[in-house]
Amino acid sequence: MTTPNGHLVLVGTTASGKSALAMQLARLRSGIELVSMDSMQLYRGMDIGTATPGEADRSEVPHHLVDVVDPAEEFSVSAFQETCTEVLSGISGRGARAVLVGGTGLHVRAVVDDLEIPGRFDDVRETLEAEPDVSVLYAKLKELDPPAADRMEPTNRRRVVRALEVCLGAGRPFSSFGPGLDSYPPTPFTQVGIRLPRSVVDQRIADRYEAQLSAGFVDEVATLSGRPGGLSRTARQALGYRQVIEHLEGRCSLEQAIEDAVVATRRFARRQERWFRRDQRITWLDADEDPLDVLDQLVERFDGCTGGR
Repeated sequence: MTTPNGHLVLVGTTASGKSALAMQLARLRSGIELVSMDSMQLYRGMDIGTATPGEADRSEVPHHLVDVVDPAEEFSVSAFQETCTEVLSGISGRGARAVLVGGTGLHVRAVVDDLEIPGRFDDVRETLEAEPDVSVLYAKLKELDPPAADRMEPTNRRRVVRALEVCLGAGRPFSSFGPGLDSYPPTPFTQVGIRLPRSVVDQRIADRYEAQLSAGFVDEVATLSGRPGGLSRTARQALGYRQVIEHLEGRCSLEQAIEDAVVATRRFARRQERWFRRDQRITWLDADEDPLDVLDQLVERFDGCTGGR
């Protein structure tokens, strides 16, 4: 049995109240440092649209992996994994404990399971993308890496291209990189999830966009996209930003942009829900409306994952 490392991972869908819960936990227990597992809160200046913790919270409790990358830059999952591992090592070295607050499933898994993540090979991918027939690409993958080909749909172009990119770029089979996301081995991290009814999450998503608009979200997007470096391909795809950029480029009204953002974010929440639900190592805490109702249960879980400390 894997010995707990004392760090707790708090997952859940977007707008489920994870950050508020984590802050309350940190106020009740000394020596907690919070680590954002959100792939977009990494970017500096994208604070309103990503619901990045404010300065008051960050001055009260140490926060990590927030506002660390210029939005014109790409920041891969492997770079995130490496940076987060260094952060956790520093926290442990200080005798503190981390609460990893997560919504981006792949980033959480990369750290929790120390995934071996294949690199990116842009030139190879561009060549592969030039082939319009996915069946041709799949036949090539079947030749180079039969186990990988057998694990995916022949029509799933994105996955086929990615697997081929790695086979050709890394010079080794894509299937050779660890057990993959379908395996859930023992982990030293204690994982807890906050779960609200879908209807409540849906309303919280809509309410959050209204609050973000009032806080100056449109101006934030305009300022970021108007910078010399602009927004990287990854940053431009952040929920809400993509839709507001379409409005700023004159392709839709602001009302339509926000409506589209709400719909897209609700769909994203469903995908998050399905992703985390597959991981049987997560203990779920259910609240009817207010996520803080499960605070006592969260404290109990946190106190139980000391790993002998």
